Amino acid sequence: MPVNNLNPLAISINLCYFIQEGYKRMPAIQRTIIVIEDEQDAAEMSAEMMHVSGIRVLKAFGSSSAMSTINKEEPAAVILDIMMPDFSGLEVLRYMRREPNLAALPVAVVSTKSMPANIQSGLEAGASVFLTKPVGYSDLKNAVDTVLSA
Repeated sequence: MPVNNLNPLAISINLCYFIQEGYKRMPAIQRTIIVIEDEQDAAEMSAEMMHVSGIRVLKAFGSSSAMSTINKEEPAAVILDIMMPDFSGLEVLRYMRREPNLAALPVAVVSTKSMPANIQSGLEAGASVFLTKPVGYSDLKNAVDTVLSA
């Protein structure tokens, strides 16, 4: 059948189907990030926001488990809460900045601590970006995209 006799709507529907089906089968090269958060609901929310953006997400529910996960998985970035029961996220961040293999790892700090002194402490400890809770999808996505592209 000559191309000029094809229904344009049928072509666009078939093209959309092809693109969708092809996209599902394409192996995605995913970057991995680790969400370190002691509150499971907050960790799940951050993880889902990043997963929707096509990022593979691992979760650590405290500072202690976070360090072994970071060393084992070698993520592209970390989303880090400051207030945790075992020890502070700032201590995790300071540890990471002292370790040669982790010193350059981008870290987005997400915290309820929103005073200028808290933000300054986080940035001085080595945070790539500091966000205050509650964090919306676009703010978190933009922050992670920024640190991943740096």
